[in-house]
Amino acid sequence: MSKHSFPIRRRALLALSAIPFSGTTAARVLARAPAPRAEDGVTRPDPDAAGTSIASLPRAAAPSGSALAPQLASVYAGQVDPALCFVSEKYDGVRALWDGAVLRHRSGRRVSAPASFLAAMPALPLDGELWLGRGRFDPLSAIVRRDVPRDSEWRDVRYMVFDTPVGGTSFETRLGGLGAILARAGAPLVLAPQWRVADRAELQRALERVVAGGGEGLVLHLATARYVPGRSDSLFKLKPHLDAEAVVVGHRGGSGKYSGLAGSLEVESPQGRCFFIGSGLDEAARRAPPAIGTTVTYRYRDLTSSGLPRFATYLRRHDER
Repeated sequence: MSKHSFPIRRRALLALSAIPFSGTTAARVLARAPAPRAEDGVTRPDPDAAGTSIASLPRAAAPSGSALAPQLASVYAGQVDPALCFVSEKYDGVRALWDGAVLRHRSGRRVSAPASFLAAMPALPLDGELWLGRGRFDPLSAIVRRDVPRDSEWRDVRYMVFDTPVGGTSFETRLGGLGAILARAGAPLVLAPQWRVADRAELQRALERVVAGGGEGLVLHLATARYVPGRSDSLFKLKPHLDAEAVVVGHRGGSGKYSGLAGSLEVESPQGRCFFIGSGLDEAARRAPPAIGTTVTYRYRDLTSSGLPRFATYLRRHDER
């Protein structure tokens, strides 16, 4: 089969330019913000400017035997003015919470990390992401899943800390305290870089810059927000979605309620990679699936280490745009 060359397009999850925010409000917020420290083009909170000391942050951990409940980000759709938030990269890693004694997955299950990795952990509870680097989720997942950790594999793993799960203080205050604590702790603990944006246009540029560099997206955290477990209305994730075209080379029959219908499409990418797409097919498309040789458009989150699209979802025939 001849190969076809189709562009891969990145579309923002929302049209930021359509979200009305007041430039006057943004200027007022930034004027009140503490002076940042510039480092490698990224601004970080200044603990001294924030008036925060290590002692000012509570040290309370989860009750004995229980796990900390994480705060979960909502999808950003313009709910708040981005100038009111700190912005950071959304890491493609493994969420982990340190309760002052035990490192746990978001589910509460213990992370099998070696003692050498845990040695630098402070008494303060931490919320962050285990991370190997952009595009390295698969090898990280393999490392973290081992029941018996290997010190040599964990040497490159970093714990990107973005919050401390304690109540009673604003995120801006918590962030300032974390900067002082983690500066003394050293590797593998890293304070996730946080910065401010003036408006939606600057947020859009930041998203495009991070995604172009292989990042997953951005996180916005309302500066005045307290840490509240569960789905948050002050913590947001902003991610692009990716879409591309592929040629249908086969059909796979469905089962169960889709018995007698198409269960998925076998498609071939311009790079010659074959894979199946089942999600996104409505009943009409399952009854009369795109014919072999038809070009279809699909959406996906990112690529696996082997180059296949992750979470591919059918959108439409390419000529239906």
